[in-house]
Amino acid sequence: MFSTTKARTRLTGVLAGVAVLALAACSSGGGGTDDGGNDAGGDGGSGDAIVVGFSQVGAESGWRAANTKSIQDTLTAENGFDLKFSDAQQKQENQIQAIRSYIAQGVDVIAFSPVVESGWDAVLEEAKQAGIPVILTDRAVDSEDESLYASFIGSDFVLEGEMAGEWVSENVATEPINVVELQGTTGAAPAIDRKTGFENATKDNPNVTIIDSQTGNFTRAEGKTVMEGFLQAHDDIDLVYAHNDDMGLGAIEAIEAAGLVPGEDIKIVTVDAVKDGMQALADGKINFIVECNPLLGPDLAEIIKKVVAGEEVEKRIVVEDQSFTQEQAVEALPTREY
Repeated sequence: MFSTTKARTRLTGVLAGVAVLALAACSSGGGGTDDGGNDAGGDGGSGDAIVVGFSQVGAESGWRAANTKSIQDTLTAENGFDLKFSDAQQKQENQIQAIRSYIAQGVDVIAFSPVVESGWDAVLEEAKQAGIPVILTDRAVDSEDESLYASFIGSDFVLEGEMAGEWVSENVATEPINVVELQGTTGAAPAIDRKTGFENATKDNPNVTIIDSQTGNFTRAEGKTVMEGFLQAHDDIDLVYAHNDDMGLGAIEAIEAAGLVPGEDIKIVTVDAVKDGMQALADGKINFIVECNPLLGPDLAEIIKKVVAGEEVEKRIVVEDQSFTQEQAVEALPTREY
């Protein structure tokens, strides 16, 4: 049995006050957005509240919905924040537009989860020149100038891929297997890193062969469509490695539609551990899940307060993740928060 693995521990100092914030975060809140995903808040803030402009990737998955809720439930007026929230709808240009809007409004802090890794230097330089600190959440940017952001909080995506690959190598690839890979959004940090980690962990096992790899854009619908293509192109698939639960759940639909049994005829390994994925794992349709914790709101709030106060913060903060087998999913589901 593959035991639960703790990926990393949160860095010292980040957790101060998190418990208080988490208890206070029971009501939904945050700034409004218009239907186009652009910030609808007015200029400035309210009283002494810290004004935060946050640009989210989108609403492509259950993980992202849980991440958004955590942020909106924590960065509330009751907790001392005035949140300006925008949904980029999976488009980098929308995020750049939102960040420039936040700069024009003169917010205290800008936070965002980048759609892709590259292409941020110009707008982040604008924020720097305006004296507005930037905090990256969930995903990194590919920039040689680390002065463009104050801190980056998120999971270690390479490690997540390695955890998935290690389980496959130790528990499935004791004989030759053919693997198909459902990648995340092209150019996104988790897609790049989870692929790298999986390949790192399986490269020395001659029994693992990745026969096809395509993007499913982290969505259930595209995961299903790509999996249907895999099944038409290959009649010898042994295992699906999906970069998130939603694509894995789409793959389950395609596998069942093809008259096969997911988890048995074709094994499935995913990343995220949201409730739908965990339920599929408990039901035996998924075989193993590596967690990516979306509940970043309390930690983000603490980092923002430190940055505004002029206190030193860690440049890279790695959140705590774990992994789940079927038995562990059954045990964890009753109290699962996301």
